[in-house]
Amino acid sequence: MDGPDTARKSAPADARDGARYDRDLYSWAVEQAALLRAGRLAEVDALSLAEEIDDVGSKQYDKLQSALRLILLHLLQWDHQPERRSRSWQLSIAVQRRHVLRVLRKNPGLKTVVDEAVTEAYEIARLEAAAQTLLEEDIFPVECPYSWNEIMDRAIHWPPAD
Repeated sequence: MDGPDTARKSAPADARDGARYDRDLYSWAVEQAALLRAGRLAEVDALSLAEEIDDVGSKQYDKLQSALRLILLHLLQWDHQPERRSRSWQLSIAVQRRHVLRVLRKNPGLKTVVDEAVTEAYEIARLEAAAQTLLEEDIFPVECPYSWNEIMDRAIHWPPAD
């Protein structure tokens, strides 16, 4: 009986079949991995494989940016609506800081684009903060007001000290 391992070990029908890449990414990826492991480089769909490798890197960048966006959103809310501060915001900041550290630990190459990720994350966080706080967008600075150290290390206490 054929199982999942049989499909992985079988030879690909046509590695250069772009339609297969578009129709069934999983099967195409399994076939490409099998070709690479077998050293059959001439049969690899190099262009599509390069696109997929680029996508892997982009997904890691997106994880970093997403975690930064949430930190920045909650820092903006924390600073602009002190009367609404909550344990939820404090915990979200703490959790997302750990996500950022994990992504950077697993992908040290992303350290070179941290400033870009902060800038892009802040643009979105600023819009979300305006929507969620019901404050005017121009109340929030156009440029990110937080340094990297503030984003990652600023103390956020809950409950607030009186």
